[in-house]
Amino acid sequence: MVQSEVINVSNLDLTFETGDGPVHALKNVDLKVNKGDFVSFIGPSGCGKTTLLRVLADLDEPTAGEVTVNGVSPREAREARAYGYVFQAAGLYPWRNVAANVKLPLEIMGYSKEEQLKRVKKVLDLVELTGFENKYPWQLSGGMQQRASIARALAFDADILFMDEPFGALDEIVRDHLNKQLLELWKSTNKTICFVTHSIPEAVYLSTKIVVMSPRPGRIVDIIDSNLPSDRPLEIRDSKDFIEISQRVREGLRAGHSDE
Repeated sequence: MVQSEVINVSNLDLTFETGDGPVHALKNVDLKVNKGDFVSFIGPSGCGKTTLLRVLADLDEPTAGEVTVNGVSPREAREARAYGYVFQAAGLYPWRNVAANVKLPLEIMGYSKEEQLKRVKKVLDLVELTGFENKYPWQLSGGMQQRASIARALAFDADILFMDEPFGALDEIVRDHLNKQLLELWKSTNKTICFVTHSIPEAVYLSTKIVVMSPRPGRIVDIIDSNLPSDRPLEIRDSKDFIEISQRVREGLRAGHSDE
C-alpha cells in the first residue's frame, strides 16, 4: 500500500539571532511523515525538538531548507487550519468553563452555535471529559486540563496534531493513563501526530516512528520504525521488543552526545 506523505522536511537549518550572538538550533534536518503516523521527537534539553515542531506549525521560520505540510508551505497549512497544536501548558482561559474553552477556535472560525455544541460534545467524549462541560480550569486536575487542551485542538477536526510535551509536568501514574488514552484517541481518529517528549518509555509506547535528535545544533541521529503491535497495553513495556527499541533510542542519544 502506498503511504500518503503529510510532512516533508529537506535540509532544514535554523539559526536564531540573539543579543549574545547567533544560536544554531537545527542543522541539516531531513524527515518524512506519512498520513496516520505517530511520530515522537526525543533528545536532550535544548536540542531543537520544540523548534522543529514550531517550524512545522509556522511559529518559527527556518534559515534554510524546505518544509511542506500537506504539500504546501507551513504558512499555507496554518491558514488552511490543517493542524491543531497542544502546548506544554494547557493554556485554558480561567474565566471560561471547559466547554467554552474547547469551542473557542470554533467561535473564531465562525461555526454556527449548533455546530459548536455538536463538536464540543464529540471531542469531550473522545477525551473522556463528558460531564465536566461547566467546570472551570481551576476545578480540574492537571491531567484533566491537558485533556481539555487536547479537545480544543481536536475541535475543528484537523488531520494533524502537533503536541509539545503535553504530559511532561504530570506525575507518572497520570502520565501513564493519559498515554493510554492518547493512543486510543489516535487509533480511533487516524490523525497524524507529531509529539515532543523527554521520556524514552513514552516515546516508545506511543509511536510508530521515533526521531532521535542530537544536542544543539539539533540533527536527526536516528529514525526508528516501531515493530510494536497497534494494541499496546501498558504491560507491553516489559516485552523484549519494547526493551530493544528503548535501548536503540538510548544508543542514539549517546551517539548524538559523542558527536558534539
